[in-house]
Amino acid sequence: MNENKGIIEKELFKERSRFQSETNILETVSRILNENETTRDGIKKTLESKSSTDSNAFNADLLQTDKIYHVSQIRRVCIDYRFRFLDSVFFKAGIPEEAISKIHALEKQHQTQLHGFKIMAPSKAFQLLSYDDPLLFAPIGNDYYYLIHQWGNDINPVRKWLVKPVESLMSFTWFCLIISLIITFLTPETNLSKAVPMASIIIFLFAFKSVIAVLMYGFFMMGKNFNVAIWDRQYFNN
Repeated sequence: MNENKGIIEKELFKERSRFQSETNILETVSRILNENETTRDGIKKTLESKSSTDSNAFNADLLQTDKIYHVSQIRRVCIDYRFRFLDSVFFKAGIPEEAISKIHALEKQHQTQLHGFKIMAPSKAFQLLSYDDPLLFAPIGNDYYYLIHQWGNDINPVRKWLVKPVESLMSFTWFCLIISLIITFLTPETNLSKAVPMASIIIFLFAFKSVIAVLMYGFFMMGKNFNVAIWDRQYFNN
C-alpha cells in the first residue's frame, strides 16, 4: 500500500479489502462500464431509427412541468424562427454525448425505455452538418412533448425578425408592401409625375407588382417554402 496515502484513504482501502479483492473490483467496474456502453449504444440506435411511437410511459410525479410543451406551442416557435420539428432519424448533425447521458438518466429515473424522439432545429440542420440550437424531445402522449436537452448556441432573437417575411403568404405580402412603399418614397419627383394624376399610387402599384413577382419567383425557384408549411415536413423540396 502506498505510504503517501492519507489516513482516510488508508481506512477506506482497508475496509474495501475486507470484502473485495482488486481483481473482483476491476471485474465489477468493467462489467458496469460495459453495461453502460451497451445501454448508450442502444439509445443511439433508437435515435437513429424511425419510430411510430407517439407516447412514452413516463412517471407523471417525476416530470418537470417547465419541460412539458404541447405541439401547438412547438409549432408556433418553429414558425417564428423557421425551425423544423422532425423525428431524430432525420437529424444529420449527430447527437452529443451529454444528450445521450440525459436520456439514459431519464430512462433510469422513470424505469422505462424511451422512443419516438423528435428534434427542433433550423431547417438546414436536417440536411447539412450544422447544429445550431437543436432541442431534443420525447413524446408524452396527446401531442405533449418532454424537453430532454438543448445544445449548441442559444437562439438569436434577431433570427425571428430576419425570417418574419417568409413566415406565411400574409407576412410575405406585407413585406413586399413595405418595400414598395419605400421604393415609392425614394423615387424622385419629375415634371412628368407632377403632370400625371395619382402618380405616386401608380408608382407604388408598379413597384409592388415588380417586387412581389421578383421575390416570389426567386423564393420558390430556390425550392423554399413558407415557415407555416415546412415546420414538420421531412422533405427539403416540399
